[in-house]
Amino acid sequence: MRIIFLLTIPLFFVVSCQQNNTPRPRAYFRIALPEKAYQTFDSAYPYRFEHPAYSSFAPDTRETAEPYWADIVFPAFLGRVHLSYKEVEDREQLRGYFDDARTFVHRHIPKATAIHEEIITHGENQVYGVLFHIRGKEAASPLQFYATDSVSHFLRGALYFDVTPNNDSLAPVIGFFEEDIRHLFATLQWE
Repeated sequence: MRIIFLLTIPLFFVVSCQQNNTPRPRAYFRIALPEKAYQTFDSAYPYRFEHPAYSSFAPDTRETAEPYWADIVFPAFLGRVHLSYKEVEDREQLRGYFDDARTFVHRHIPKATAIHEEIITHGENQVYGVLFHIRGKEAASPLQFYATDSVSHFLRGALYFDVTPNNDSLAPVIGFFEEDIRHLFATLQWE
């Protein structure tokens, strides 16, 4: 019995002292999110809403920009919500804007694992729209939306980050901005 015990002790040390070379998953830095606070954007635009205090509102100055296009810029997160506004003249034109918004969402299909649509209505402000959740590690725009009064206004928005898409690591920030987009819907008013 002693001999067996003495032989197992060295075997125990050999097995327990081996190095474990199992690769570890890559980790991401913790992202510090600011407290929620909002400020009103109210200008000569045909729409107004509250946007986060940790963001800025910047008119779109690109050559291809149309009137009342703008960005809500989040400099600390290298992100922006691009807003494009269209004036609606008739129902056929509105239907075309709906189709365009869905086309922009469907362009993400090659990189998306799922696309969920959520209908959002705020009848008291005549705001009716859809929030698109685009799931997928490499989807360029994880959140897109459109809002309309069904008569004369159409506003489309898309969240973009100025980094290589990796929505697994950006998930906390995307969820944080989703709350801000919901707040935009709740406070949106047409002029």
